Amino acid sequence: MFFKSVAALATLSLAAVPVVRAAQHAVTVGGPGILKFDPETLTADPGDTIIFTFKQKNHTVSQSTFANPCQLMDGGFDSGFVPVADNNTNGPFPTAQFTVQDTNPVWVYCRQANHCQQGMVFAVNPGDKFPAFQAAATGNTTSTNSTSTTNSTSTATTASVVTVTATVTVGGGQAVTTTYGSYPGSSAPTSAASTDHKVVVGGPNQLTFSPANISAQVGDTITFEFHEKNHTATQSSFANPCRSLTDTSTSGQVGFDSGFMPVSSDAPTFPTYTIKVNDTAPLWVYCRQANHCGQGMVFAANAVESGANNFAAFQAKAKQLNGTSTSSSSTPSATKSSAGDRRSNVHRDAGVAMAVIAAAVGMLL
Repeated sequence: MFFKSVAALATLSLAAVPVVRAAQHAVTVGGPGILKFDPETLTADPGDTIIFTFKQKNHTVSQSTFANPCQLMDGGFDSGFVPVADNNTNGPFPTAQFTVQDTNPVWVYCRQANHCQQGMVFAVNPGDKFPAFQAAATGNTTSTNSTSTTNSTSTATTASVVTVTATVTVGGGQAVTTTYGSYPGSSAPTSAASTDHKVVVGGPNQLTFSPANISAQVGDTITFEFHEKNHTATQSSFANPCRSLTDTSTSGQVGFDSGFMPVSSDAPTFPTYTIKVNDTAPLWVYCRQANHCGQGMVFAANAVESGANNFAAFQAKAKQLNGTSTSSSSTPSATKSSAGDRRSNVHRDAGVAMAVIAAAVGMLL
């Protein structure tokens, strides 16, 4: 089974690992200004373990395939987002452990923003195929399809959408290229001075984004300010309000995701996450912590209130689903969701062992 623990140095395995004499391999994930697994490849024998040590920023260790380097493999292992503060230079650093089951290649990527498209990939036993794997990943920087439409149109009764490609700038200056449907009736582009829209996420006994529904112009920024408890600002779609756009897109879209932002009740300052609005298409956002989305913790920018896909309908759909469609979201909470159960079952079938060794981070629901 796949568990995540907030106890320092606690390790829980997905599956029983045979007791064999095996080697241990160390891989560093990220670091100051580094979008890289180091080393990028390993040759390992069955029973060997690989310890992934997460350094600065917010990365994942996620299994993909050779054919689709930047997409989570169905049933593949996933560490979930592991944020490490920039000022944490001496550790302790969180780690994830993977046990090699056979000699077949294992393909891995970081699913944060466009890190994979910048070459942040890794492989176990790749033979001579790693250069091609990495080249395919970096070739996906514009992996949108001009003939595709977003899932958000599946229940729309408004006029057909126009599919456009936009680059969303997220925290740290990272850029995410993605495809949106631009709806008739949405805000028109403007050359006016940009505005920063502050959105408070959570707070004492609050499972809300405040405000939850805004209109923003091209060039504006939206700053999510995280308050008490542990929340995310994760892009979704109208059709799948409680699932990451990255996981539900059928056309390679990559949605933004703040990662988990734990904030104590006595915190003197609040972490923030900022995105830039580059077109007028609706932006759908949710908190992927436990069942927060199913309790209505969603947000929208530029929802077309005169159409069927308005904010109230988006929130109602989230509550109707009750967060049960979040199977692709990994939370660092000590509370295990039904999605976690499903994923752990797949892991057992695949014979993959994955464990997370976390420093005490005090994740709060």
